[in-house]
Amino acid sequence: MGEITPSENEWLIMEVIWKESGSLTASEIIEKLKGTLDISKKTIRVMIGRLVAKGVLGYTVDENDSRIYHYFPLKTKEECLELKSRRFVKNYFGGDASLAVASFLKSTDITKAQLIELEEMVEALKERH
Repeated sequence: MGEITPSENEWLIMEVIWKESGSLTASEIIEKLKGTLDISKKTIRVMIGRLVAKGVLGYTVDENDSRIYHYFPLKTKEECLELKSRRFVKNYFGGDASLAVASFLKSTDITKAQLIELEEMVEALKERH
């Protein structure tokens, strides 16, 4: 099965769309990406098409001009993050979530507040199981 979550550049497109409360046309997306993504307008349009094919974006056709599509998210940022996280753990840690967490904890500085938050998450997970 192919990748069903946004790639790195597609993620930038999704960030623009997730910020909006409604929908955006391809031209509006391209305009909002100026200075963020240094690729051609045509490539951005191709990536938008890929996001539609992945089921991350949906669209409606403009009622006044059938050449204009209005794109909106079908998946939330949280849903995409969860899918990406699961795939990452599967691909790089053989599906072993504890190994992935241990690797991240060893490779980063963590504040006391973040450590407390992690402890609370672990306790909540223990209660669910």
